[in-house]
Amino acid sequence: MKKLLLGDEAIAQGAIDAGISGVYAYPGTPSTEITEYIQESPVAIQRNLHRRWCTNEKTAMEAALGMSFMGKRALVCMKHVGMNVCADPFVNSGMTGTNGGVVVLAADDPSMHSSQDEQDSRFYGKFAMIPVFEPSSQQEAYDMMEVAFDYSEKVKLPVLMRVTTRMAHSRAVVNIKETPREENKLNYDAVAANWVLLPANARRRNDHVTAQQAELEEWAAECPFNSLTIADNHSMAVVASGIAINYLNECFPEGCPYPVLKVSAYPLPKKLLAQLAEMTDTFMVIEEGQPVIEEMMIGALPSKYTVKGRLSGDLPRTGELNPDWVKKAMGLSVEQVYDKAENVANRPPALCQGCGHRDVYAALNKVLLDYPNARVFGDIGCYTLGFLPPYKAIHSCVDMGASITMAKGAADAGQWPAIAIIGDSTFTHSGMTGLLDAVNENANITVIISDNLTTAMTGGQDSAGTNKFEAICRGLGVADEHLKVVIPLPKNMEEITKTIREEIEFKGLSVIIPRRECMQTLQRHLKQKKAKEEKS
Repeated sequence: MKKLLLGDEAIAQGAIDAGISGVYAYPGTPSTEITEYIQESPVAIQRNLHRRWCTNEKTAMEAALGMSFMGKRALVCMKHVGMNVCADPFVNSGMTGTNGGVVVLAADDPSMHSSQDEQDSRFYGKFAMIPVFEPSSQQEAYDMMEVAFDYSEKVKLPVLMRVTTRMAHSRAVVNIKETPREENKLNYDAVAANWVLLPANARRRNDHVTAQQAELEEWAAECPFNSLTIADNHSMAVVASGIAINYLNECFPEGCPYPVLKVSAYPLPKKLLAQLAEMTDTFMVIEEGQPVIEEMMIGALPSKYTVKGRLSGDLPRTGELNPDWVKKAMGLSVEQVYDKAENVANRPPALCQGCGHRDVYAALNKVLLDYPNARVFGDIGCYTLGFLPPYKAIHSCVDMGASITMAKGAADAGQWPAIAIIGDSTFTHSGMTGLLDAVNENANITVIISDNLTTAMTGGQDSAGTNKFEAICRGLGVADEHLKVVIPLPKNMEEITKTIREEIEFKGLSVIIPRRECMQTLQRHLKQKKAKEEKS
């Protein structure tokens, strides 16, 4: 059967067909569509696979390990910066190993289309000493899922699959199986001594996993997703990985005249690299993201070999690759197809018309006219756009949940007023622990939890804390008299500004929750309601 699928959708379909019992994820571009596809899948619905969003990537990874412990297969999905959030359980999962198969999908975002950095998740695979897959096409992404789950169960290790934005968000026709594999049955085969990482157990597991690396390298050399293609011109050879293989193929539609090592599974297949090194002493490494392979090759090859790529300057050190960059690096002529547009104004993203965040920033800016030294610590979400004109309202945005802890640190340094603004989904993702720190020290900060009742930045997914924020804040110890809820509308501006001013003047911790549904999800819900009424 054939389907036209995004790379993300091919991964999701491959996971379903590989017999997963659940997907665990927190939404983040460019990974979001994987979980959304599984949520809508008839097979997933019929089998009642776990497919609800998790509070953050750490809880997702840990829940997947729990499913694996019981013998079933689990997929974990996140964008690259989510790997930082789940790093603790992810790295330790290499020590515990797996019972049921676990595949961790990391979607990297070179050129930072919607991200704070350009990190390369392949480093995490090397760090955790686990196998890594990197598909070069949507078909390969689909096929890899079954192989990855099988291999995870064979070597008793999780598998990391890394894709990039172009792979995740481009479409191709994919051949899929007619019948999905059955789910694993529940089993009790997990060995507690492997999963309880007391130092004695962890040292034993560390020795075992380290010894496995030679086996993983042997597997990589035989893996069907890695291949060595021989050609006549041995003046140099090309090592290309993942989606970058497509850029190479576009440069040479009749076939590359140089030997090519295609890398789509790691550890780096050194046996194939050694065969390539017998043919030439010059290599061009084409990879999306950081110079992971290039650095490995420089470390593995004697000094007489020349390794070119991002580090050498033959390819750009940052940003996405494209066929033109590869052509230039390979010494081919590059034709300029499109003239550079001139006199075109920048059009940065902006908060939607009618968005509640707008009214929050309008009120906050009005109050802060009387506090010229105020500092506002922002967070990750739609409301980060409050940094841009016309509001220019925030002074920092570092990572998920940093607003509250940075405001507390600034207050510890003597700053007043110190204000944190954080969204509802981000608050439950990683803001609650920071608020507990602030409660425990009665930090002199004002926290604004701007609640639009959804995870709006990534498309309107459910927010884990909806209708629970007052209870969460009270449970963490926020005093009732300094826990305020307002409705961010222009007609309520006087009430909102009065509330913000009073809580800034209070010498201690206060929390303000402006609550109004996101305009995008509101319109969606109204359409659904209308369709339901018309149907009935």
